[in-house]
Amino acid sequence: MIAVWAVTREASNKGAFIAEEIEGTLFVLKKFLPEKSSKAVPMENFSETLSLEFNRYDAHIFIMATGIVVRKITKLLKSKDKDPAIIVVDENMNFSISLVSGHLGGANRLAEELAKKFKMVPIITTSSDITGKIALDTLAQKLNCQMESLEKAKRLTSLIVDGKKVELSLPDNLKISENSSSAEGVIIASNRENIEITRIYPKNLILGIGCRRGIEKDKIIDAVKAAMMKNNLSLKSIKLFSTVDLKADEAGLIEAVKEFDSALAIISRESIKEVENSFQCSEFVRASIGVGVVSEACALLASDKTGRFIEQKYIKDGVTVSIYEERFGNE
Repeated sequence: MIAVWAVTREASNKGAFIAEEIEGTLFVLKKFLPEKSSKAVPMENFSETLSLEFNRYDAHIFIMATGIVVRKITKLLKSKDKDPAIIVVDENMNFSISLVSGHLGGANRLAEELAKKFKMVPIITTSSDITGKIALDTLAQKLNCQMESLEKAKRLTSLIVDGKKVELSLPDNLKISENSSSAEGVIIASNRENIEITRIYPKNLILGIGCRRGIEKDKIIDAVKAAMMKNNLSLKSIKLFSTVDLKADEAGLIEAVKEFDSALAIISRESIKEVENSFQCSEFVRASIGVGVVSEACALLASDKTGRFIEQKYIKDGVTVSIYEERFGNE
């Protein structure tokens, strides 16, 4: 979701046009509310409204001076892996400036898209982009991976920008467009004593969850961690959790998913019935909820179905965890 911000009459008119074209939401001072804009939200106080809405949007486009934007967002910023994209556009719509979260937040890409769409000049200042070299955080995004460390990524990117030779080492049996990133180790051959090394985590693990009614959050968290540890899997590679529709309001499960900073896909029993014959079913479960399997079917149905199960059914303290690994490089 994209928010567009304006605090003058001219900016409000330009903002209405931009918001309409990109299907964004325009926040504008009440006294400058455009008459014909269906996407405009009037505000009494710019600073207060921005504070409330800042983290609800993936990107913010400010039609005003960069100095105003810098002063307004400074206290709202957290870190480059969490901040939304910040773009500044001048009132004459001459320039589209990527200000914050150029890579991870997508500000560079959005600035270029806006420039192309509205015939503006994109302003990109990140070193890797202006030199035509890829930054590690951009590479991680393209491979749908999570970085191990922002600090290590910064050091590696500085080597790339400085023209140093940096190699992407992959196992021989790993082809990005075909196979999954399930290697147990990587060997790097080099005659250098000190080498900057980091890693990126593929987000390709779907976890199906089955649990008893009223389960505590901590028990789900413990079961998930145990299942992942058993299979030597990183929590950073969890892409999505899934469960049956009867558990859509299960408080402990919802809270546990939030703890892992992930999302929960809800699978209908009708969908499960179509695949349940592929799994070992429980008549007890069928008598209780109408289908004979939960976690395995949910993991499969929430995935892209390109991979395999790493863990069919791990059971601990009333929680069942199934782990499905999507093929790496498919998305």
